[in-house]
Amino acid sequence: MAVENNGRRHGEYKVPGGKLVVVDFDVDGGHLANVSVSGDFFLEPDDALLDINSALTGLPVGAPAGTVTETVSAALDPAASLFGFSPGAVAIAVRRALGRATGWGDHEWELMLPKTLPTPVNVALDEVLTEQVGAGVRKPTLRFWDWEEPSVVIGSFQSYRNELDPAGVQKHGITVVRRVSGGGAMFMEAGNCITYSLYLPQTLVDGLSFADSYPFLDSWVMESLEKLGIKAWYQPLNDIATDQGKIGGAAQKRFSSGSMLHHVTMSYDIDADKMVEVLRIGKEKLSDKGTTSAKKRVDPLRRQTGMARSAIIATMAETFAERYGAAAAELDAEVLDAARERVNAKFGTPEWLRRVP
Repeated sequence: MAVENNGRRHGEYKVPGGKLVVVDFDVDGGHLANVSVSGDFFLEPDDALLDINSALTGLPVGAPAGTVTETVSAALDPAASLFGFSPGAVAIAVRRALGRATGWGDHEWELMLPKTLPTPVNVALDEVLTEQVGAGVRKPTLRFWDWEEPSVVIGSFQSYRNELDPAGVQKHGITVVRRVSGGGAMFMEAGNCITYSLYLPQTLVDGLSFADSYPFLDSWVMESLEKLGIKAWYQPLNDIATDQGKIGGAAQKRFSSGSMLHHVTMSYDIDADKMVEVLRIGKEKLSDKGTTSAKKRVDPLRRQTGMARSAIIATMAETFAERYGAAAAELDAEVLDAARERVNAKFGTPEWLRRVP
C-alpha cells in the first residue's frame, strides 16, 4: 500500500499474464471516496470505467475482496468487455491500497538452499516455519528440500491403505510420511525430484481464488523454467505441465494464524518401475490425464533440460532472489530442534500417519 502526502490511498496489481490495474481513492468516514481506477488494460465501452469508479465509491473500507469483486461485476453492463484484467483484479488493487492485501514487494523474503535432512523433518519444518511466519517471528521464506532416504509423502486426506503397496514399501525400504497439505502422494528418492516450500502471509493471495493462487505463487518458477528452455504452465488445479507431459504438482495449506504453506514437487529423474511398485496408481487416477500407465505421467526435467539437478535448483533460486530481493538464510539449531520435536509428537507417530487408514 502507498499513502500519498494528502492521505490518498494507492494500490497496484499486475495480473499474471495480463495487465496492470491501479486504484487511487480517499477514505471518508470509513468508506471509499473519489475513486479512480486506471492501468494499461483494455476496456469497452470507454464509459464502463466510470461505472467501475462509481460502484467502488461508498464501499466500506472493510469490504472483503469477494464483495468488492461482486460490486464491480454488478455495475458493469453485460456487454462490457474487459481485456487483461477482471473485477477480481480491481478488488485486489483496492485491498492492497487499504493494506489488507499485499504484493511480493511489500515483504522482505528469505531463501534457504537445500540442506539434506530426513524426510519427516522436512515435512515437520513445513509446519514449524509456516507457524513462525504467522506469528511474525520469521520473514516469508522459500526453502528447497533435500533428503537421502527413499520416501513417499502422502497428502493430508489420503488413505494410507489405498495409496501404498505394503510389499513395495518393504522391498524398497520406503519411509512414509503424511504432510499437512492435501493433494496426492509424492514418490521421492535422493536426487530424483526438486521440492520447495513457500511460507508466506495469506495477504499475498488476498482476493485470489484457490485456483488462481497456484500460478500466481509460482510465476517465478515459470520464469526459471523458461530460462532453461522449458515452456510450462499450470493445468488446473495443481499440476505443472509442458507439451511433453506433467512435470510437477503443488499443494497448499492455509493456517488460522493468517500464514500459509505452498509447496511443489517436480520430477527430475524418477524410477517409474519402482514408483508403481510402491504406489497404488490405478486407472481411475489416470483416467483424466489421457494416459494408460503411470510411467507416461512421469516426464523428468533431466530429459527436457539435459542439466544437472543442482544447476536447475541454482537457476530457480537465482530467479527468485533477483525477482523478489530474497536474502540468503540458514536453518538454525533451534528451528531444527523444533522440527524434530514435531516429528516425535506428530509426524512420526502412527496416529498421524494412519489418521486416514
